[in-house]
Amino acid sequence: MPNILVTGSYGQVGSELQSLSTEYQYNFFFTDKNILDITDKSALQKYCQENKITHIINCAAYTAVDKAQEDCQNADKINHIAVKYLSDIAKNNDISLVHISTDYVFDGKNYRPYIETDSTNPQGVYGQTKLDGELKMLEINPKNSIIIRTSWVYSSFGANFVKTMLKLGKDREELNVIFDQVGTPTFAKDLAYTILEILPDIDTKDVEIYHYSNEGVLSWYDFAKEIMKMAKVDCKIKPILTKDYPTPASRPHYSLLDKSKIKNDFNLSIPYWKDSLSQCLTILGEKK
Repeated sequence: MPNILVTGSYGQVGSELQSLSTEYQYNFFFTDKNILDITDKSALQKYCQENKITHIINCAAYTAVDKAQEDCQNADKINHIAVKYLSDIAKNNDISLVHISTDYVFDGKNYRPYIETDSTNPQGVYGQTKLDGELKMLEINPKNSIIIRTSWVYSSFGANFVKTMLKLGKDREELNVIFDQVGTPTFAKDLAYTILEILPDIDTKDVEIYHYSNEGVLSWYDFAKEIMKMAKVDCKIKPILTKDYPTPASRPHYSLLDKSKIKNDFNLSIPYWKDSLSQCLTILGEKK
């Protein structure tokens, strides 16, 4: 039976993996930084050997996009150096590694959905450190291992856009939300389910990169409007431009991901974003 190490298991994707774990015949080892420090290579090596780990799903990441602009060292340590250690250990111990990355490796200036081979050009520290982690994993090249880039992740767990909108929408009569950033949300439960489903079928000589988000295309403004509509929250959503809401780190204006490769390679059907949002709101008890 596979022994699966899940890092960052109390984040959004990690929490969803925990909630789905009882449906699979795997031995799971759910860890966070208090249980296992993935920036400590010797501790990581020891943990994997003692528990006979066969697969690693790396959900750990430094995801505070704006804070990363100042906290470069810690962002690099978690998003880059730790991925190097995980890749080294995976290669040397014949472990399959699934690493989650981000649309922020792109500059958001595309005119069509990004495919896996498109040129990367991160615009901030977060995106750069995530790309550095990808490049290190590709260089080390553990077999039977993949990188999954995703976007706009939300869930019934943790802090995210959906929960923030619900909270603010109940407190305020109107909210300003950016309409000139376009992409697709990813329900973390859908991504977690996909990872667990494809895990036995990952058979690669070289590390493969895949893109995954829900189906469809929208702006943050559209997303907020639909959240309020489904939850029947009486809050007016007003569209604003990115320049009217300045942040320390720039965000991609266009981060639509082409999912053709992962759908074709693993015969996947990916849910439409509205259907997944409805499911998440139901879980939260907010669907009216």
